[in-house]
Amino acid sequence: MRSLTIGHEAIVPITAGKLDLGPWQRLFYGEWDGRRKKRVIIKVLGE
Repeated sequence: MRSLTIGHEAIVPITAGKLDLGPWQRLFYGEWDGRRKKRVIIKVLGE
């Protein structure tokens, strides 16, 4: 139920090779169902 309310993806802006987060933005990661294999998909958009 937690994964449904929190979500499972994030769009992260990167400018000049660094994270471009605002003053109140943070990234958090949590595992709610124990350790298991994960898959990361990265899409690059822009220049």
